[in-house]
Amino acid sequence: PHFERKKREMSSADEKMSKSLLKNVHGRLSPPVEATEEPVTVRGDYLYYHYVCDGVDDRGWGCAYRTLQSLCSWVHFRRKQTSSDCRPPPTIADIQKALVNMQDKPASFAGSRDWIGSVEVGLCVDYFYDVPCRIVHISSGKEIPGKIPELTEHFLKVGSPVMMGGDTDSSSKGVFGVCGTGSDAYLLIVDPHYHGTVQDPLGLQKNGWVKWVHVLDFQSDSFYNFCLPLYKQ
Repeated sequence: PHFERKKREMSSADEKMSKSLLKNVHGRLSPPVEATEEPVTVRGDYLYYHYVCDGVDDRGWGCAYRTLQSLCSWVHFRRKQTSSDCRPPPTIADIQKALVNMQDKPASFAGSRDWIGSVEVGLCVDYFYDVPCRIVHISSGKEIPGKIPELTEHFLKVGSPVMMGGDTDSSSKGVFGVCGTGSDAYLLIVDPHYHGTVQDPLGLQKNGWVKWVHVLDFQSDSFYNFCLPLYKQ
């Protein structure tokens, strides 16, 4: 009975989640105008989590939580292909409790408005879904061109979305694809800072919440960490 109740709860949460959030918001986005190569993007479905999307007002502090939830939704949809009891993405409260349980954060972290970064995102993807993550660190945005081959290989071989966080550039974001090579490359950014009613992906793209960003447009005075979920089928 407990197992059946748990399955019903998961199914209900899954249905509610899918109704209120947009899926695959990068779909039909044109490649960069200057691109000479085909983009390599995330493979599989995901949901676009953003500020206040579930009623929790996380404006100003919750961007990494939202990108984490989008990453977890990708794993969730992948797992659903082979399992009927895959948990839906965690809430912000779930994430904070998990980090306390892992002893990564003090008890006072639960219920707070404290930020998280790429390392905590990796811990949580592993905690909730048993999917390990690799953290790729660079000391400056100027080093992003040198990481394009690694990111391209990730999208080709694994296909999962990537979380990107920094220090001076403190706006966490999702990387959902790569186009081009070296200093001519672009990253496909899915920005969780949007808040309000989301009508359709085209509106998000038109207003710059989902867009291609040239690698030289990232901040040279900020370090960056990329969190790459190493999902295996």
